[in-house]
Amino acid sequence: MPFQTTSRRLALAAALLASVWLAGCSTAPTGAVPGQLSSARPEPADQSRGKPRASNAATARDYRKDAARHVYEINKDRIYGGKLPPLLYAVGTLQVNLDADGRVLSMHWMRAPTHAPEVIAEIERTVLMDAPYPAATRLGKVTWTDTWLWDEGGHFQLDTLSEGQQ
Repeated sequence: MPFQTTSRRLALAAALLASVWLAGCSTAPTGAVPGQLSSARPEPADQSRGKPRASNAATARDYRKDAARHVYEINKDRIYGGKLPPLLYAVGTLQVNLDADGRVLSMHWMRAPTHAPEVIAEIERTVLMDAPYPAATRLGKVTWTDTWLWDEGGHFQLDTLSEGQQ
């Protein structure tokens, strides 16, 4: 009888372990991209927004300017004007992998502002909502890396186009 009890417990433990393991292997929620830390989803796209002008950048570093200008164009009212305050609420560095047409394939946080999960979600939502980005005609797929600088009021600058700090 003790053997049956032990084998039954082992079977239950194995089933529980398998369930936990499979739950950890689940894919990202619908609409999410690999590497995304939040559950942020883009809002419905503005249909009046035309396709962005293609980028003629020869390097990923040059492409940063085109991607940053694209974000600034779409988010004019959220861009911090002038020099940023000396103390920022959040700073995050994000790599965004784009396909040849400027669609987001994945994200990778190099430095996530984990003390401000709402900023992580807002950056990810903005990245997803602003797609497609300028097509990198000379590069094809490209990884756009930029640092997002946030003030307490929810305004931001991208390091690529930043006006610096006071």
